[in-house]
Amino acid sequence: MQLKGKVALVTGSVQGIGRSIADSLAARGATIALHGLLDAAGGDALGREIAALYGVECEFFGHDLARTSEADALVKAVLARFGRLDILVNNAGIQHTSPMAEFAQEKWDAILAINLTAPFALMRAVLPAMRREGFGRIINIASVHGLVASINKAAYVSAKHGLVGLTRVGALETATEGITVNAICPGWTETPLLEPQIAARAQAKGLDRAAAVRDLVGEKQPNQTLAPAHNIGELAAFLCSDAAAGITGAALPIDGGWTAQ
Repeated sequence: MQLKGKVALVTGSVQGIGRSIADSLAARGATIALHGLLDAAGGDALGREIAALYGVECEFFGHDLARTSEADALVKAVLARFGRLDILVNNAGIQHTSPMAEFAQEKWDAILAINLTAPFALMRAVLPAMRREGFGRIINIASVHGLVASINKAAYVSAKHGLVGLTRVGALETATEGITVNAICPGWTETPLLEPQIAARAQAKGLDRAAAVRDLVGEKQPNQTLAPAHNIGELAAFLCSDAAAGITGAALPIDGGWTAQ
């Protein structure tokens, strides 16, 4: 399952799930267009680290996807640098929780802009390049919340449901062109962003970290276990391979049984 000669743009790839996806693709030889909210020096340093680790080209791009024009500019910049763009992973996302009746309009607008409008703009921008090559892999990192709902997450759930729908439309529109479009829908995943929630649960209930994880995750996820971010990366790498050429329009949960209930 080699991706040598392919160029992959992974948004929000400087940490967490996005970084794990970038690692998995680089480990298979893909050139990586790294993206995220780092300053130029930090982004360039991370790009050099990944390049050295896997022996691939890796360059950092810092475009702000809150603006649609920046999504278009990001694709143009990657194409100008590498001459092609074979894989797009829409991973960048933000979150805010609040009861719907109190949900601030600016928070709604920001979440929809990053989590749904930016993936649409990036997909629209990359399709001509993929069609020229007769090959493309688009992977949208949705969420279990693209398949089910939770309270206090009106904007996030709406955006992720929309992203699953966008995935299906993209799959239908490209089905005969050597391009696949799929969504990965993670449940609870081991990332640094969860640590404050785990620590708060441990302190509130007098639990050690392992018990706090089981207590927190078990409210929704039957296996009571955080998925390693590496697992998301490995599924993304598989979806980029020739073995997955017949998989398109799928929304694949990695959720420990959450959506089986």
